[in-house]
Amino acid sequence: MANAPPADVQPAAAAVAAAPSQPAAPPATRPATTTPDELPPLPGEIVVSGSIKAPSEDPLAKVNEKSYDVLQSVDDAFVGPVASGYQKAVPRPARMALRNFIRNLREPVVAVAYLLEFKPGKAFETVGRFGINSTIGLGGTIDVARSKPFNLPYRQNGLANVLGYYGVGPGPYLFLPLVGPTTVRDLFGLVVDRLALPLAVGAPFNKAWYAIPINIVDSLDYRNEADADFTRLRKAADPYSTYRRVYLQSRFDQIEALHGRGPLAKGQTRYGPFARPVGAAAAPVSAAEQRVIEQDDAAADAAVTEAQPAAPAAEPAPSPPPAAPAPPPPPVFISQPVVQPLP
Repeated sequence: MANAPPADVQPAAAAVAAAPSQPAAPPATRPATTTPDELPPLPGEIVVSGSIKAPSEDPLAKVNEKSYDVLQSVDDAFVGPVASGYQKAVPRPARMALRNFIRNLREPVVAVAYLLEFKPGKAFETVGRFGINSTIGLGGTIDVARSKPFNLPYRQNGLANVLGYYGVGPGPYLFLPLVGPTTVRDLFGLVVDRLALPLAVGAPFNKAWYAIPINIVDSLDYRNEADADFTRLRKAADPYSTYRRVYLQSRFDQIEALHGRGPLAKGQTRYGPFARPVGAAAAPVSAAEQRVIEQDDAAADAAVTEAQPAAPAAEPAPSPPPAAPAPPPPPVFISQPVVQPLP
């Protein structure tokens, strides 16, 4: 005979069996003014904690992202308005003359970089550009060498490209005040490139009264030139990560072009860090060219609409019975090109 349950348990079990079923209590929720870290876990709640590891190419991601946020605020409040004011106040011929003058001063460094990469043809072309623009081009203010009969285009090069050409990796990604996006390799190359002329020539290139205005003008000119790229980056879901991927991919493409590989191998038309439009996988297209393309597309659509003959008027037909509503069209997935991070 089976043992009976204790007497004190039988009434309780009977009471539970006889009691009418009650609706389940709603799940406990936290007050809206608290966060998961402020209270212990609720009954039945599973708390999962962990940390997101920084990307291997950006070990200082947290510091860099804070620097990026601060610099974006400074750009909104100061740099952007000053760059826009510079563009409006200084006539375009004067701005182009200053840009050509600064580029011409850096041509000797570009030529040396090509020699270090064992590209004597491009090095001699760069020396030719420097000589032509320094004389016929009125001290480099007019880029005569790019036009006929010389046809010597401006090329960008430096020690960072030389190191990358010989297989030196970029190192950790950095986002620094007054520099912006860079890497350890690119920062080292930039410092050496900028010190080459003052150390080799001396005055006036090593004087603050000369170096500070030149660098300010160069920064404002670049800020205006890359304004469309900056705008697209800020509209990204994660602007900082997008900026990092675009910069690293752009630098990778520039190094690949020195080996005759990649999308820029036929010659780049934009200069660092955005060697091609953000999100584009084909040939570079400037903002002005993109606007022309959009205007041409709109004009073509309007022409097609006007060219369509008008349908002849028909006698009104009896209205058909109402048809069942058509099912919604299937979703259309559009693939957008993505800039891949540096391998």
